Amino acid sequence: MLRYTGHPLVDVGVATIAAFVNKCDPSSITEADLDKIADFMARQYVVDPLKSFLTVAFPNSGFTQPAFSKTPEKRDEYAGRVLRGYRANTPQLAERCVFTGEPAVAIAFSDKLPPGRAFRQHIPLLTGEDVINFFPWGDAGLPVSGEALLAIQAFPLGCAKCGGRLLAVHSDNPDLTYDFAFEFLRQNRQALQLAQQSGSKKMPEAKSSAKTLLIETLLRVEESRRDEAREHRPCSVTAYHLSNLGATPSLDIYHLPLELTAFLSQIVSPDYKTEWNAIAHRAWWLSQPKKKSKKGEEDTQEGDTRSQRNMLYEDLFRLPGNARAFVRRYFLRIPMRTRAEDDPRRTYSLRDEAGIVSWKLTELFLRRVMNMDQDRIQQIRELGDRLAAYVSQEDDRQFFAAFFQHRYDYFRTALIKANLAHVRRGNPPLITLDPYIAIFEEGNEMAAPDWRLARDLVLIRMVEQLYHQGWLGSHPEAIPEVSEEPESAL
Repeated sequence: MLRYTGHPLVDVGVATIAAFVNKCDPSSITEADLDKIADFMARQYVVDPLKSFLTVAFPNSGFTQPAFSKTPEKRDEYAGRVLRGYRANTPQLAERCVFTGEPAVAIAFSDKLPPGRAFRQHIPLLTGEDVINFFPWGDAGLPVSGEALLAIQAFPLGCAKCGGRLLAVHSDNPDLTYDFAFEFLRQNRQALQLAQQSGSKKMPEAKSSAKTLLIETLLRVEESRRDEAREHRPCSVTAYHLSNLGATPSLDIYHLPLELTAFLSQIVSPDYKTEWNAIAHRAWWLSQPKKKSKKGEEDTQEGDTRSQRNMLYEDLFRLPGNARAFVRRYFLRIPMRTRAEDDPRRTYSLRDEAGIVSWKLTELFLRRVMNMDQDRIQQIRELGDRLAAYVSQEDDRQFFAAFFQHRYDYFRTALIKANLAHVRRGNPPLITLDPYIAIFEEGNEMAAPDWRLARDLVLIRMVEQLYHQGWLGSHPEAIPEVSEEPESAL
């Protein structure tokens, strides 16, 4: 009876219904299954805490309006109209549903509305009843089928509430849409049960910000998929952080292209998980600073309702355009210049955190997110190995420090001097012309636009090797205190 349509409101609702009745395939859902979730919504949507939870999606609906609450018969009638239109005996219109293409229901959702027409109180982010703009032929409202309307009513159950808004996740892979809806439905039903047991009228919101929650949940879903040996299909993910409240409706859209989801699907594997978790652990927004009490004593702030943020997760949404800064910040541990004292990125230190620098994780990022040519990646790795061996054997701290230079001519000169000195000792060259040009230049003595990225990548490999060889442990002062760079310079 149900199918995915490509519209996030309907698809998340369909996935939520499927998760509610434990059927991954919406086409296998029966009318009896729809009765189960319709009964649940008719029973729970009209009382707290779900009634309060729903206000962000359907603030003017018959489920949440005080006038309906005072008249149980009117409330039950409204629930029957918007929840039961999927039944076979429901009268239909000649008009087609804008979401499914099926006949729209011939039901007036209130005494004042034309049959089959849905408005903002039924579908989030539409216009009100008296607004005819943006509708074909000035005919206000949207024709909708009973199945689509039920899915939209179920939509909030498959969302997470954070920051006072709902977070809905949609993907071009229906299995991933289902996984997110399943996880959020599970959390909501658990929160509902706890709220009812404690007598609370409100369900708790997610502690994390929308972007952080999205990545947290995606990683949990990917890890579950890997544990269950389910096939992963490359896909993109789009999240909608929305509110349908009164005069202040809002919508923010967060998108993860398939390059990023492919990267994230691999970092949960045993090959990368440890290295990634070490970086992620150091990216959480720091504790709120203390404030002075009236007595002059420092007290921690109580009742802090700020969302928890992981800056590594948040910065994923700036990729791939911010890739060089991302590599430098998280894989090379170079601090960020910021006035925010709580920002963990301002405290990063290559000298203190050399042990979590990982070429393996960096290489995965280069391949999956930046689509760097494999030959260039290999040349960078081999150069990093040769230069690390040279620094360790010759104890050349000055040359190692030269890798933190910001000027290309100084950097190039340092490489040439080290290369000549190495050859004079009877050794083969550290680097020859062709690999050097492939890594750092795009023409005759002309630096490549991304030479700084290439330098950082070589340095990442050098740091990893020198750390494992014990050279950095014996010479911690060899790592200079790199000045913080503003992001605009990256």
